[in-house]
Amino acid sequence: MAGVITTLKVQKNNQERVSVFLDGEYAFGVTLDVAARLHKGQHLSDAEIDGLRTQDDVDKAYQAALHFLATRPRSRAEVERRLEHKGHAPEAIAAALSRLEQRDYVDDDAFATYWVDNRSRFRPRSAAALRYELRQKGVDAESIQAATEELDEVAAAWTAVENKLNRWQELAEEELEQKIITFLARRGFNFAIARQAARRAWRELHPTDEP
Repeated sequence: MAGVITTLKVQKNNQERVSVFLDGEYAFGVTLDVAARLHKGQHLSDAEIDGLRTQDDVDKAYQAALHFLATRPRSRAEVERRLEHKGHAPEAIAAALSRLEQRDYVDDDAFATYWVDNRSRFRPRSAAALRYELRQKGVDAESIQAATEELDEVAAAWTAVENKLNRWQELAEEELEQKIITFLARRGFNFAIARQAARRAWRELHPTDEP
């Protein structure tokens, strides 16, 4: 397999990759960064070729992970499962994850905080429900505890209810209470918090005439 580089050619279907030809025959592909360290006439030993191929496997896993992370932050376990699903080798996945962590692209503490903040703003959940979701995403108990320990569940329950008051304003008090309690129960809130939110909702929809 050892040989001399005769051609370095940018791939037509991927401008970020370069095909390496040894002794006139296609041998393997590398990223532009790796190709910048190669040149025509350079002799590559078997060990050097194996090293370049291993590095390329890591680069492919790393780029796949960045693409996966582009839409939103992910937990380490989510990224690992994604790369496994895409067929990357365990060694390449481990090396890619290490690089991602070094560059703070993967950080389970930050991810857990992001998840709780995002849920609190757009789809509030109880602390128990959030802990369950984060466990499902492979986040460790310490990171989960740190992200959820200061959650104000009363405020979160009200946020969940407040945006729906307009559609419930014609309900009778008992119907409204049942609707809200059921709604919040599905989001993991306990009965006491749900009932408190229901009573507040009734007061908001039917304020007294007192000054």
